[in-house]
Amino acid sequence: MAEVIRLRVKRQDGPGAAPYWEEFDIKYRANLNVIAMLQDIQQNPVNAKGQKTTPVVWGCNCLEEICGECAMVINGTPRQACSALVDKLTKPITVEPLSKFTIIRDLYIDRAKLFNALKKVNAWIPIDGTYDLGQGPKQPPAKADWMYKLSQCMTCGCCAESCPNYSDKSDFIGPAAISQVRLFMNHPTGQLHRDELVDNIMGNGGIADCGKSQNCVRVCPKEIPLTTSLADMNREALKRWFSRGLRF
Repeated sequence: MAEVIRLRVKRQDGPGAAPYWEEFDIKYRANLNVIAMLQDIQQNPVNAKGQKTTPVVWGCNCLEEICGECAMVINGTPRQACSALVDKLTKPITVEPLSKFTIIRDLYIDRAKLFNALKKVNAWIPIDGTYDLGQGPKQPPAKADWMYKLSQCMTCGCCAESCPNYSDKSDFIGPAAISQVRLFMNHPTGQLHRDELVDNIMGNGGIADCGKSQNCVRVCPKEIPLTTSLADMNREALKRWFSRGLRF
């Protein structure tokens, strides 16, 4: 008989509904990941008790650890389900939705707060496209390397899930948005808006709300140096504070 893997899923029928646990037995096969296990349940929604149930709802898109959509808590750690290989996980496997966001259903969450934070800090290069600006200035390879690392952020929410200062009820914009400010303010065009970008993280919910737990850098799937970004932006905010003649 083929090996069977037990999967424990924390489910919720809708926003505000009471959560409950349901277990499933998935037949093992080589290179199995958590997404494939959920797909098996979708094709045959029968729980470990042999009872017919509803398919588990979750989000996914690229299946290549690029989009960030399949972020969930797996065996107590926030991570991407597409890269969570069964062979490397302790059994039974437990999956839960990220708890810092509104749960739409089961493992599917509303990540709008992450994207609203990017809007709040204007994490983009303000080019209106009305005319051709030509080729941009070249950047030193060393600077381009660390900036590229920051650009790999998937807005998956793992850093926010691990942060004790972040929740669906707090104003804190989270480490991902702050790190993106660091990325864009170091862009050759973004440097023209440096003060504005720093101002955007100095208000309510900004850099001052970071408790410096350093949990974020430990769980980032892309190993982005988030604590370096937070420290750098904290320094920039302090410099901006004194340049504006403000006092504590």
